[in-house]
Amino acid sequence: MTGLQHLAVIAAGFAAGILTSTVGVASLISFPALIALGIPPVVANASNTIGLLPGALSGSIGYRRELREVSRPTTIIVVLTCAIGAIGGAVLLLALPPGVFAAAAPWLILFTCLIVGIQPWISRWLRSRHEQPHGTRLTMTPPTTFFTALTGVYGGYFGAGAGVMMMAVLGLGLDLELRIVNALKTLALLAANLVASIIFVFIADLNLTASGLLAAGSVIGGYVGSHIGRRLPDGLLRGLIVIAGVVAAVLMLT
Repeated sequence: MTGLQHLAVIAAGFAAGILTSTVGVASLISFPALIALGIPPVVANASNTIGLLPGALSGSIGYRRELREVSRPTTIIVVLTCAIGAIGGAVLLLALPPGVFAAAAPWLILFTCLIVGIQPWISRWLRSRHEQPHGTRLTMTPPTTFFTALTGVYGGYFGAGAGVMMMAVLGLGLDLELRIVNALKTLALLAANLVASIIFVFIADLNLTASGLLAAGSVIGGYVGSHIGRRLPDGLLRGLIVIAGVVAAVLMLT
């Protein structure tokens, strides 16, 4: 890669880091950047996962205040479930032909965008049917845990839009402010990326130069994004998540 290409990958990592901590479609910036450099898709995907790991870490550190508002058991369940799911996703990436799972990704993203958009109405409807309609759901239920694991699988396999999906799952399953859900989502994706990265380091073909450049940009972008995400109003953040997801899906379909 040339010097300008190095700078372009660092910039892509910075932008992806911001998106990791805000709207959750980081790979839609960084993954195409690596493909544009001629890196094979599976190599680019694995290298991208490793490169964005520092961004998720710095974003989680930036959200430490919000994470303290979530009970420890809930945090542990979300992190472990997502990490275990990511093991399956990473194995699928290395075992299946490229593009098998990615072909379904745009439609999955569009579906989760719909869920994010109507989540307040769905949550009110669910609470109205609950035996204690004024209760607050702060613990993980089996359905929420199951779909968190599925999102972990997706994150370990491809990852583009995994943040949007995780926001939908946790937003539906837990009665938490969106900024707190955003923080928990960032930590969950950190767990998924960490597990997948460990597997990729030992098994997958990697472009370590690309991973290093992405890491340099994403570690700063992730921390900056956590502060941006904290200050966005719930309605605006929800709207940005839906818009980003729709744009991501359209780009993947074209």
